[in-house]
Amino acid sequence: MLISGASRGIGAATAREMGRRGYHVIVNYLRNADAAARVVDTIESEGGSAQAVQADVRAPGQVADMIGRIREDHGRIDALVCNANTVNPPFGPLLTLPWEDFIEKVSGELEGAYFLTQSVLRVMTEERKGRIVYVSSTAADSIGTVAAHSTAKAALNTFSRHVAAVAAQYGVIVNTVAFGTVRTDATAGVMIEDLRKIMESRSVSGRLLEADEAARTIAMVAGDGFGASVGQVLRVDGGFEVLDQRLHPMIQHFEQT
Repeated sequence: MLISGASRGIGAATAREMGRRGYHVIVNYLRNADAAARVVDTIESEGGSAQAVQADVRAPGQVADMIGRIREDHGRIDALVCNANTVNPPFGPLLTLPWEDFIEKVSGELEGAYFLTQSVLRVMTEERKGRIVYVSSTAADSIGTVAAHSTAKAALNTFSRHVAAVAAQYGVIVNTVAFGTVRTDATAGVMIEDLRKIMESRSVSGRLLEADEAARTIAMVAGDGFGASVGQVLRVDGGFEVLDQRLHPMIQHFEQT
């Protein structure tokens, strides 16, 4: 199994989870070799098998080299988790957001998914089996100060459905998991205390999702038992959307009359 952006956060948690489930895990990373090595060490200390491979998933040549090495060493790729956060999202009002920042996020998101998908899918179609899971965000449906991030994730969701339609005829199952806010080192930088409390109060569970919970969901979707679902975007948000609708003024009005 190849997991992009697996040196930290959701990717690292997923790598550890898949290692426990018996997969040989390819821990892809861009810069942090030490963090990737720690993920590999943890998997191996728990009896699993893993290796770290550096590659920029936005660079088609590097992706092709990585996939070539993996295939040479292992002969096949059973599953791909497309997780790498290639560009940090710019936050702020749309009217003042520079085009360069906006399009960098959108194109970076798609480049990472596109080049990996093309290379891995060529391998999987020959084997006529495989699983691809895209890690997306419920931000795709959000309106506010995250226009670039939302647009990028919405584009990823649509792209994944096109891939699913093509891949299914070769026995390759493709789905997407869209997470709400997950507590990781990446979100810690923007999740100030007041914002965290607001997000927790708008969740049915009263808390943010944890990386290990996200990892278990990805593992389920990547497994053979999830084959009945194809081209779907599975929303995992701790009940945020349900509570959001429950608190809508119109619903409140009818419940009070």
